[in-house]
Amino acid sequence: MNYGEKLKYLRDYDLISQREVAEALGIARSSYNQFEQQYDIMPIKRLNQAANFFNVSIDYLFGFTEKLNYPQNKEEINMELASKRLKSWRKLHKLTQVKLAKSIKATPSVIIQHESKRTTLGTPFLYDLCKTYNLSADYLLGKSDIEKPSK
Repeated sequence: MNYGEKLKYLRDYDLISQREVAEALGIARSSYNQFEQQYDIMPIKRLNQAANFFNVSIDYLFGFTEKLNYPQNKEEINMELASKRLKSWRKLHKLTQVKLAKSIKATPSVIIQHESKRTTLGTPFLYDLCKTYNLSADYLLGKSDIEKPSK
């Protein structure tokens, strides 16, 4: 994942400090620094807040697209919709939970938990799934209705 580089680039481009971004996200500057340096994995909730703060898509932060944002992108993520979209996408592509899990080095129980809304998507899981299958993270999270990252 290279969202840390994108966050730093956007912050430098806008000439704002880590403290200003951290305050906007409601976290400590040291926590934001850990995310920007990628010493710590940024949770989906915080990644979404950062995307909204910089007015970019999660796909842009992940490096899936160079297009900054999608038209009519929503600000909020919808984990219930994410569960439904994951399940329907998996079935449409004729993947079993076991096969999908194996392809992204996860366990089938992780897929089952996400699809049944027992857990929220983790950042590494989301990144690996979307990168492996050229799927938009914004789409999966319910922020966009565009299924593939824009080129």
